[in-house]
Amino acid sequence: MKGIADEPQYSVGLLEGGTALCDVIDNHIYEQTLSEKNAFFVADLGVIMRQHVRWRTHMARIRPYYTVRCNSSPAVIEVLAALGTGFICTNKSELELVQSHGIPSEDIIYSGVCKQVSQIKYAAKNGIDLLVCDNEAELRKISRCHPNAKLLLQVSTEASSPDDEISMTFGCSLKDCRHLLERAKELGVQVVGVRSHISSSCEDDQVYVHAISDARCVFDMGEEIGFNMKILDIGGGFSGSETQLELINSAVMSMVDLYFPPSTGVSLIAEPGSFFVSSAFTLAVNVISKEVVARDRQDQAHDDPSPNDEPEFQYYMNEGVYGSFASKLSETLIAAPSVHKNTSLDAPVFSSSLWGPSGDDLDQVVEHCLLPELNIGDWLMFSHAGAYSLGQPLCTATDSPPPPVYYVIFSRDWFEMQDTGVSHEATLKNFSLVPYFLNSCQTEAALSVPA
Repeated sequence: MKGIADEPQYSVGLLEGGTALCDVIDNHIYEQTLSEKNAFFVADLGVIMRQHVRWRTHMARIRPYYTVRCNSSPAVIEVLAALGTGFICTNKSELELVQSHGIPSEDIIYSGVCKQVSQIKYAAKNGIDLLVCDNEAELRKISRCHPNAKLLLQVSTEASSPDDEISMTFGCSLKDCRHLLERAKELGVQVVGVRSHISSSCEDDQVYVHAISDARCVFDMGEEIGFNMKILDIGGGFSGSETQLELINSAVMSMVDLYFPPSTGVSLIAEPGSFFVSSAFTLAVNVISKEVVARDRQDQAHDDPSPNDEPEFQYYMNEGVYGSFASKLSETLIAAPSVHKNTSLDAPVFSSSLWGPSGDDLDQVVEHCLLPELNIGDWLMFSHAGAYSLGQPLCTATDSPPPPVYYVIFSRDWFEMQDTGVSHEATLKNFSLVPYFLNSCQTEAALSVPA
């Protein structure tokens, strides 16, 4: 297996006091305007570190396991590994990526819902024993291909609203758990805990309360059958907001103390993904085309001289839902961007929609927002763009690679990271800190990581 030392280093711009993140974005927009005007990300790695501190503050008893599919950027993996998180992987590529950063196999959970036999064998060969299972077909595959596996039984949770069916899509129901536990016993496969499947769009802290209550029931079943139940995974659904974290903490920890007090020896974990990366990334895109659409033609036909005669603009960008806005296809709401150009405070704004470059009717990124009139070549900036945005394009219609990522970290964040106990001698080996200069290309002279 290829180790960290064999991987090429990547540079991280070191920002000193007086330099703001917007200055970095301005600098790259200036450079791109002079070249091909490609979209790009700017990632502030210090945000990931600060989110980790928030997690430790509010969820001290619960160890985070980062969901790699949310953002598989190597720099993200390396920072989180240095901070001591575990990792949730859904396929072989993610397993290999995490292992390439020296993550111990016991800190990796293979959670794919429908696992390929070859990938189960890969996990077995590489000592990745923690697997997720929620049905008998998967259980039989695992018993054949990975007899040393330790399973987390995935249990479905109550939906946060009558219209939310996502939570019920994966996981076995509470009433089916005993059958699956008995079958695992017959097949000689260990079950060591419970994983609650919670929707990534969950906004109801009571869902976590129900999940912990259900998990206690499954623990009791498992222990009655003879399993040593020792891991409780309360799942994902963490948006990144500190308010949400406080709400979940207040709702969850009282239930945890009731059903899984420290005396039980149960390890508590959770699966924050967006929580760590969403606000760390900003995406800059370029306007490549525009159309003017007349509004309320019926009113115009009646010669109605109302403000509805104002035009509506459709803008086309060089990134869409088949690229960096892929989360829109799962009905995630994309917030309106900010405009990167000087406009007066009293400049008129117009009803606008934002589209990707494919020409597909599905490639609508923002259905409606109010923006000043834009021109081809203008830039838009989408904040909170770090979750589910850095994968390979879903189609080749745009004939362009994924946008590059420019990593930066403020010097104060870098030194604070050292204070958290990160040992750069054992981790962060791919980091090559480079002083960041505005209005010029970054220097090629990489600095050594500070001791």
